[in-house]
Amino acid sequence: MRIILFGPPGSGKGTQGDLVEKKYGFPKISTGDLLREAVRKQTLIGRKVEAMMNQGSLVRDDIVEELVRQRIKSPDCRHGYLLDGFPRNVAQAESLEEMDGGRQEIAIEIEIDIPILVRRLESRRVCSCCGTIYNLSLQAPGNEGRCDACGGSLFQRKDDDPDVIKERMRVYRERSEQIKGFYQAKNVYRRIDGSGSVEDVFNRLSYVLDAELAKLEANKALG
Repeated sequence: MRIILFGPPGSGKGTQGDLVEKKYGFPKISTGDLLREAVRKQTLIGRKVEAMMNQGSLVRDDIVEELVRQRIKSPDCRHGYLLDGFPRNVAQAESLEEMDGGRQEIAIEIEIDIPILVRRLESRRVCSCCGTIYNLSLQAPGNEGRCDACGGSLFQRKDDDPDVIKERMRVYRERSEQIKGFYQAKNVYRRIDGSGSVEDVFNRLSYVLDAELAKLEANKALG
């Protein structure tokens, strides 16, 4: 199965994706992680990505698509995977179908009210060394200002300013309508409430996934 997890910035996609990977065994594929890894390894694509970032340009769709294409061919993705941050538009969704069209899929949107989102993002901190994300109100580190994973110092991103957050939400809603419509037309779109604790959200997500996986197994039995 292919799980497409999307939602506004700060909705907790990364955290929920990690929990899905741990419980269900589907590897989480984050386009942000793929881009950073390519840059770190200084691959041919990584050097192109680094040049674009240095120029302040957005990474082109074809580069992101190629990284995803390479990743989903890995042996650990044979039985399924979860995508975080891809596809971001209908063109990428269509490209994904060309890459791996025969796979059962489910697109799940994590919805959250703007006031809750603003409070959550204002509390977000990121490790300067390994990139681990914390939330001071939901998932605070054990040592204040320090990463539990590597001990690196934590910082607040400039784009977690309340005014910037609201603009990011506007852009997200504008861009997400088309991708949402794409998966609604295929009858594979689901949405869950992203408010509450990490455990609350994961329980809702698991309920949806368990139902879809049960359908998948039933279809296999009939086929």
